Amino acid sequence: MKSRILFLISTVLMLMSPLSHAEQLKNIGSLEVHYSALNATFIPPAVAKSYGIKRSSANALINIAILDKNQAGKPALTANITGKARNLLGTTKPLTFREVREGKAIYYLAEFRFANEEKLIFDIEVQAQGNRSGKLSFQQQFYSE
Repeated sequence: MKSRILFLISTVLMLMSPLSHAEQLKNIGSLEVHYSALNATFIPPAVAKSYGIKRSSANALINIAILDKNQAGKPALTANITGKARNLLGTTKPLTFREVREGKAIYYLAEFRFANEEKLIFDIEVQAQGNRSGKLSFQQQFYSE
């Protein structure tokens, strides 16, 4: 049952990605950092409840997965992820990531609040196992439903 929920949340996150940006991936050395940010109302209620995600028209979610591009089968990596979001006025919002494990899959989720039509710039530090690290920066505009 839980693997079906993980599959559903992964599918929803991947399906929502084209609405904001096509392939959301950054290569950092030997790391493939996959990321998506979306309004939390896109997550089905049952999935949100099982992962403790607050669904609200002013709440959003970042999902990050890190793969080793030098390994066959690209296994998921554990990491320490920190970051912040800032709007165009310079107001910052700290991001607190939590690890979610489901079998071999490892995801990092962070929730944050936003104002309608707010454009946010994300600055994220990734420190993956094996002393590999780097920065991920992107921006995205969010809309309340």
